[in-house]
Amino acid sequence: MKFETTPLEGVLLLRPTVFGDERGFFMESWNRKTFADAGLDVDFVQDNHSRSRRGILRGLHYQTVQPQGKLVRVVAGEVYDVAVDIRRDSPTLGQWYGVTLSAENNCMLWVPPGFAHGFYVTSDYADFQYKCSDYYHPGSEVSLAWDDPEVGVEWPLEVGGPPQLSAKDQDGLAWGDIPLFE
Repeated sequence: MKFETTPLEGVLLLRPTVFGDERGFFMESWNRKTFADAGLDVDFVQDNHSRSRRGILRGLHYQTVQPQGKLVRVVAGEVYDVAVDIRRDSPTLGQWYGVTLSAENNCMLWVPPGFAHGFYVTSDYADFQYKCSDYYHPGSEVSLAWDDPEVGVEWPLEVGGPPQLSAKDQDGLAWGDIPLFE
């Protein structure tokens, strides 16, 4: 497993070693010791799996209570995955990092607590799996507006219209209105 730094301190791009032959492939997606040796000594408490169609955008989400670190990956299809730094005292506060995650490239992204997270589906559909370091706490979930001009995420949107959003994401908060991570 290769752990690559990104411009946002703490957010890591992970490239697992993939062993393949005519039968298919094998890769290790999680190993406590390997991750701890790389500085990610995390107890995951919940695994989630979502499926979304092309043009769906989910995010940018985070929790103010029980903040979650997320190890995210795509097992079918492709997404553009984004993390936004919301740590009040961070030198990269308000900056974002985006990367394509796909079943083909097998890359994973570690998004620690202190970041808003979201993704946009660029294939016909995508199966998105993620491990969480804390439990879902719906009462404290915040949705940062996906198109906030101060943050300026450059989503690879399809020509012809905006992404499809949930009601919660349609009502996402502006950058100046979100609670920052302490």
